[in-house]
Amino acid sequence: MRLHSAAVKGDVEKLRQISETGKVCVDSVDKEGTTPLILAAANNHIDCVTELLDQGADPNLKRETGTTAIFFASQGGYLEIVSLLINSKAEFDSPSKGGGTPLIVACQCNHLPVVEVLVENGANIHHQMDDGATALFIAAQSGNLDIVKYLIINRADVNLCRTDGASPLWISAQMGHFEVLSELLYHRATVDAAREDGVTPLFKASHKGHVECVRELLKCGANTGLMANGESALHAAALHGHLTIVNKLVQSGADVNLKNKEGVRPIDLARDADYTLIVEFLKTCNPGDEAPCYTSSTEDKVILDLEHKDQVETNC
Repeated sequence: MRLHSAAVKGDVEKLRQISETGKVCVDSVDKEGTTPLILAAANNHIDCVTELLDQGADPNLKRETGTTAIFFASQGGYLEIVSLLINSKAEFDSPSKGGGTPLIVACQCNHLPVVEVLVENGANIHHQMDDGATALFIAAQSGNLDIVKYLIINRADVNLCRTDGASPLWISAQMGHFEVLSELLYHRATVDAAREDGVTPLFKASHKGHVECVRELLKCGANTGLMANGESALHAAALHGHLTIVNKLVQSGADVNLKNKEGVRPIDLARDADYTLIVEFLKTCNPGDEAPCYTSSTEDKVILDLEHKDQVETNC
């Protein structure tokens, strides 16, 4: 494994000396199928990559995981090596086990220049992993607005979902990536596209406490009623102590007396979870209650009190 050792260390002279003996195959592999070229690319040693390619190394050999030299170069953001491998006929759409490609891993690791060179050279922007995730889905999950914009400009489908029905909009709502969510909505992402369990982007943002995402989804007409699974965003916000979101949902017409599939109202969930201030807030918004609804200034005070008492769960 002397050739592998030289490739890892970036010792191009040692690598050349070993190769010139003619006793070591340039594409020799370790027990996991790793070649010297893969190691050189993964460690950003462009001189070694160049030398190995000049000696006839195959850029398309895969490890047992299905990953190649260009996969690791893309993962690391090593633009020069990615370009060199492309020019050496590396197959940049060849998936690893699980379906990941160099483009997808570059999106995951936030390497826009690598994304650009891959797309410019014809990488399949619509390729789906085994779970259905696309490059756009992964970029939305990572929260990289520049990559999301670039993929959309290059005709990525904003509504292409994972096999479980989760869309790029859905994952951006879950992660709280407001700017990405807004960009997707601007390009006509389906606002109420639900995962197979019936959970919508609004429900997920309400559950996680992502106020700006909730506000933007409501502005775009997200449904505040019961979802296919018999729950609502207001139930989620009340259950997890997100008072500001509870207020936004009520202001947008959410029914405070709406019962879920188990016959439970949002106020009941808040009461069971000991979110007293949310209970009091929902009481004031009940048409049958004589007390007035909170004004915005009162709401601000309640929110401060809530935060002071540490009743809000921020990591749901």
